[in-house]
Amino acid sequence: MSEQTPVVRRSEDVSYEPVDAADGLSKGVLVDADDGAPNFAIRRFTLDPDAEVPKHTNAVEHEQYVLAGEYVVGIGGEEHVVSAGDSLLIPAGTVHWYRNEGDEQGAFLCAVPNGDDEIQLQE
Repeated sequence: MSEQTPVVRRSEDVSYEPVDAADGLSKGVLVDADDGAPNFAIRRFTLDPDAEVPKHTNAVEHEQYVLAGEYVVGIGGEEHVVSAGDSLLIPAGTVHWYRNEGDEQGAFLCAVPNGDDEIQLQE
């Protein structure tokens, strides 16, 4: 068993980048394998008002926790309005999408297993 080094990352040290799949969606990696996390990555996403993320699948499961705002999440054909404090499980390979119909930015944490997270856009 290898020894791990504890890591504390400050919010000002996290950079956010636009996500190619959707205008108005940004991602910041909070902790991942680059920080020595052996199993999972935690990412923070923001979804601007009027932003939409197209239908897609991911190669890995997603556990999400809504931090702010209210937005629509489609999962496997059903739409759900989510808001701060809600949690989601999106199994690997499940078609899902996002739509922010509100006036405020949405934000959520997303935990995924380390490794390849191939995204497949759906038509």
